[in-house]
Amino acid sequence: MIKAVFFDLDGTLLPMDEEEFTKVYFNEMANKMSAYGYDKKQLIDVIWNGTKAMYLNDGSKSNEQVFWEYFDSIYGQGKSVDKAIFDSFYTNEFKKTIACCGKNTLAKEIVKFCKDNFQYVVLSTNPIFPLIGTKTRMSYVDLKEEDFDFVTAYENSRFCKPNPKYFLDLLNNFNLKPEEVIIFGNNDYEDGECANSLNIKCYLVRGNIIYNPKAIHTFEEINMEDIIEVLKKHCQ
Repeated sequence: MIKAVFFDLDGTLLPMDEEEFTKVYFNEMANKMSAYGYDKKQLIDVIWNGTKAMYLNDGSKSNEQVFWEYFDSIYGQGKSVDKAIFDSFYTNEFKKTIACCGKNTLAKEIVKFCKDNFQYVVLSTNPIFPLIGTKTRMSYVDLKEEDFDFVTAYENSRFCKPNPKYFLDLLNNFNLKPEEVIIFGNNDYEDGECANSLNIKCYLVRGNIIYNPKAIHTFEEINMEDIIEVLKKHCQ
């Protein structure tokens, strides 16, 4: 019996051109932070490398701690006091990334169906952004934090996909067994293989599927319009 439904955000519930999104994201951040003395090129390199550090997190700290410790290691101890400025960016200038994203008029309906029919609905987006940045992206498809029982972000997570411990933490948090969960994602490695390693069923949602050469399995692909019909088969 399925008790929980996990949804990826970027490229799944939120259609997007990830390459273009990244360009706009970094360009807007570099422009804002240059006013505070940050060299644009160096800052982008630091954001990339800080993100890599989160991907390599051993679980002893939150992703947020890992990122800002790396940040301080480059810019000097205590430089992370500028975190408030970065948070302001995710509330304001970051919204320009909506130009790189598509519409999904079904997102709200799908998530509500899950809330009405399953015990838990989780936004299992890779937790490399602060929650405020994830909430901004969620707003592009008319979703809010309260639409979910849990939204992963760098503050509340200590692993990243494709590390299976990312999903294992979610299972443990909600006292779930792998067979009680369905995941909808768009990346056959970060979503598919990561879930499969724990025997969690994963569907890939067409539109922005990313095929990774590291993936060794194939996963069932469905259209956004078919998600509710698929879920009806698993309702309690």
